[in-house]
Amino acid sequence: MRNRSAGQVEHSTVRPNPETHRQGPIRTFLRTADGVPVDSVYEPGTVVYETAPDTHRSAPCDLVFVVAHGFTGDVDRPHVRRVAGVLARYGAVVTFSFRGHGRSGGRSTVGDKEVLDLAAAVEWARGLGHARVATVGFSMGGSVVLRHAALHPGTADAVVSVSAPARWYYRGTAPMRRLHWLVTRPEGRLVGRYGLRTRIHHRDWNPVPLSPAGAVPKIAPTPLLIVHGDRDGYFPLDHPRMLAEAAGDHGELWVEPGMGHAEHAADDVLLARIADWAVGAAG
Repeated sequence: MRNRSAGQVEHSTVRPNPETHRQGPIRTFLRTADGVPVDSVYEPGTVVYETAPDTHRSAPCDLVFVVAHGFTGDVDRPHVRRVAGVLARYGAVVTFSFRGHGRSGGRSTVGDKEVLDLAAAVEWARGLGHARVATVGFSMGGSVVLRHAALHPGTADAVVSVSAPARWYYRGTAPMRRLHWLVTRPEGRLVGRYGLRTRIHHRDWNPVPLSPAGAVPKIAPTPLLIVHGDRDGYFPLDHPRMLAEAAGDHGELWVEPGMGHAEHAADDVLLARIADWAVGAAG
């Protein structure tokens, strides 16, 4: 491997409409394959038109970024809106709240069933008339975009995973030990529900889902970018290196000097670089 709430809330899935990206933002609840309502926002982006080759007219920008936030995030969090704002300079953007987060239904399974949430958002983005989809995930969302690309091949044209774990049940850092307490203990789940707006499922995984490192080899030939900070307090550098080893010659690895963890640590310059990579990689 190479080293603000938007628009009006609607309560039904929007029908495919190739002209939608000429209009304003849309907010809706999507329905996942297992019936969970997922709060989702579509924004056409600040770059709506690009020059059509060999013509004297403009054609609608056909790239959409689908953003998968980290654990305890949601579509209305300032850091998620900031990510969307930077990506919107390069294409349309779909953001959504994973199950159990924010206004979405259900309970969080911390990266397992969340693949179905992303699949619904990607399908919606396609239905809105965009020919190219780039999935961009952070932390838990980073593991979800990897697993989604492996389990739903061909539905994304480029995949970006930022600050993702490579393997499950990691407890090697203090933040991850706190997260495991939050997820596995009844009192932790109460803190999640009332303090972090995150409702966490009480059941253990059964079966244990495909790991991010196990998913990576199944992503090719879809372009893959793995981004990780060398000061990540949750997952040290053996995680992105494990993902890179699993990918072999496929994709790229960026180890970012001085960067911490996930959306909060990804500054606007890095997000712009990621967006620029995705524009080229998605074809």
